[in-house]
Amino acid sequence: MYQYLLSEAQALQDELVSWRHELHQIPEIGTKLPQTTAFVKEKLTEMNIPYQELEDCSCITAVLGEGEKCFLLRSDMDALPLKEESCEPFASTNGCMHACGHDLHATILLGAAKLLKEHEKELTGKVKLFFQSGEETFEGAKEALVHGILENPRVDAAFAMHVASILPANTIIYGTYPMAAVYGFRIHVTGKGTHGSTPQLGIDPIHTGVQIYLALQELIAREISPLDEAALTIGRFEAGKVSNVIPERAVLEGTLRTFKPAVREMLIKRIHEIVYDVARTYRTEVEIEVLSDVPPVACDEVLNREMIDAIRDLDENIPLLPFYHVMGSEDFAFISEKVPSTYLGLGAGIEDRSKWLGQHNPKVRFSDDCLSLGAAIYANAAMSWLKLHNN
Repeated sequence: MYQYLLSEAQALQDELVSWRHELHQIPEIGTKLPQTTAFVKEKLTEMNIPYQELEDCSCITAVLGEGEKCFLLRSDMDALPLKEESCEPFASTNGCMHACGHDLHATILLGAAKLLKEHEKELTGKVKLFFQSGEETFEGAKEALVHGILENPRVDAAFAMHVASILPANTIIYGTYPMAAVYGFRIHVTGKGTHGSTPQLGIDPIHTGVQIYLALQELIAREISPLDEAALTIGRFEAGKVSNVIPERAVLEGTLRTFKPAVREMLIKRIHEIVYDVARTYRTEVEIEVLSDVPPVACDEVLNREMIDAIRDLDENIPLLPFYHVMGSEDFAFISEKVPSTYLGLGAGIEDRSKWLGQHNPKVRFSDDCLSLGAAIYANAAMSWLKLHNN
């Protein structure tokens, strides 16, 4: 329907690469992204696109077009607290890194913004651009929702993509549940400290922590069907500082990943039951602190089909694979809970596959080749959906 968007995006490729490299060198974490938002605001101003900034959470929104219907395009732009080891000539040096590809996401949405501005008169409704902070900490989308991101104008449907460093560049993957729910928790175990030579005078929180760890593993082994797709990991167990003292406290941190709401609810209930029952058995006190509680990214099947058809119209040679279903998590889930949404994966693997690395790795590299296609897909998604739903 809007095939010309791809050739126009390809003509922007050099500019997109320059933007991405500049963003890559100024990574910032969490919901305070002053340099990143300054860059985005500068580019939107150059495009003559009015914007609004949610300063307390470093999110930026802009609206193009007129009409009753409104389609949201979202990209995140925060980084990770990793020291970069990619050896790219544009590598960051500030101790943080865009190791998940959010610099590409922000660039792609800026590219889409430029395309949409050039064709604003063709829009048959409104397009809301949403540059989001705090995805890695699961804070940004929730903060934006509190500030009314889906209102004024009211959003009817939403679209987002995530680059993948281990997928061939410009390959698209999709699915009904592309990302899992995550329940992150911290367990504080309190016993009674004593010298290691007199364990009978203390209450050992390490022993309790070990028993909790083992009992939690049994949940996946014996209480969940293999068909129900659940992963439970304890990634931190910390206690004591010397070998001859039983400490007073121990801390465990874990994460639960699921797709089905019923499975998620049952496992969270069982985690709490096991932790408190084991602690009581071994005379320790315990507290569970919830670190994150994010639903799965759920895509609307009708919207999925519409978006895939729009991509086929853009270029029928783009590889489209129905395989997006991973245990990673995304706070776009808070948006997909509220409005019909589509969330796609965009291949960004570098040409040399032997050097592919997964995301969140300090040595990961992403291909710039996907930038123009990504921008065209974003712009085309909005224009196609508005035309389809205003006729």
